[in-house]
Amino acid sequence: MEAMAPSVPTLRHVRPVRPIEFPSSDPEWDMGQTGLHQRLCDALYHLLRDALAPASLVASDPFLYFDAADNRRKCAPDLLVKLGAPHRLVDTWKTWENGTPDLCVEILSSSDHEKLTLDDKLARYHAIGVPEVVALDPLAPAGSRLRAWDRVDGDLVERVVDDERTPSVTLGLWLVLAPMPEEPDLDVALRLARDPLGRDLLPTRTERLRAEKDRERADKEAAVAELARLRERLAPK
Repeated sequence: MEAMAPSVPTLRHVRPVRPIEFPSSDPEWDMGQTGLHQRLCDALYHLLRDALAPASLVASDPFLYFDAADNRRKCAPDLLVKLGAPHRLVDTWKTWENGTPDLCVEILSSSDHEKLTLDDKLARYHAIGVPEVVALDPLAPAGSRLRAWDRVDGDLVERVVDDERTPSVTLGLWLVLAPMPEEPDLDVALRLARDPLGRDLLPTRTERLRAEKDRERADKEAAVAELARLRERLAPK
């Protein structure tokens, strides 16, 4: 006999519901992005997405809400990573529904119109409970452009970063500064590597495409050479 689906009880409440909206945009936060900021964010987004999707989620610049009773309690990380969450498009992230992100990345901008300072953002990431935060300031002096923070015993404490490279506990990869082939005029971008020296970089889409073309060219040359050998072998003596 087929089991009956449980009936849903009718619930009554002592006052009318007052819905709280958690919008995906806010004119007060819409300050625009500089060209450099946008390009660095896009480059890292594609690297992270190619490395992690579809098994994990990567989102770019979503509103991250962390107080279900107050829609003013939010921030907007440039990149957000949630391990084990199926990849999808994200307009807003609500921690009470989606959980705490595993990694948040900030690409700092020289714009004076930033809604929050880095200290403001770090205070909110601390309140949210983000275990790892990374920040890149491409215009800072060399040696201080890459910074990172870890959640340790409830505290969000800055990590010592040597030579502008540091491991990402979340990703199991190294974060290094290196050029991007897609952006040849940029001195540095935030890249992912399998080794601490950045010699084994995860390829960008441009690098993968070049490698595929090189393999196709090598295969074609090998096939032509093999055909020439066969013709020579079969030629009348």
